[in-house]
Amino acid sequence: MKKKRFTEEQIIGILREQEAGAKVADLARKYAVSEATLYNWKAKFGGMDVSEAKRLKALEEENVKLKKLLADQMLEAAALRELLGKNGRARRQARSHRAPSGRDEPVGASGLLPVSCLTESTGIHESAAV
Repeated sequence: MKKKRFTEEQIIGILREQEAGAKVADLARKYAVSEATLYNWKAKFGGMDVSEAKRLKALEEENVKLKKLLADQMLEAAALRELLGKNGRARRQARSHRAPSGRDEPVGASGLLPVSCLTESTGIHESAAV
């Protein structure tokens, strides 16, 4: 970011000179800035005191920090959504292999059958299934 040549206090002082009756062209020459810069300063700082300008700067800095935090959180949330989307496919596959609803044995939280169900239906011994 480009370093500013004038502090808020200096800008407000220049604007006070303009309010006192100095011409914009003279002030622009005196401080080596363009007339457009003076008008931009007037739009941003016109009618402010130094304390108000400092408060504005502090709020702008806080806003930048909050925007960065928000961007980080949104990135994190997107990564989690992507991860859950991948896990969702695994869940859908597991649901297709669930036990019929008439079974007495409970289905695990993951939607997979317990090892005992696998050994009964496939004929695989429990020691080989694990």
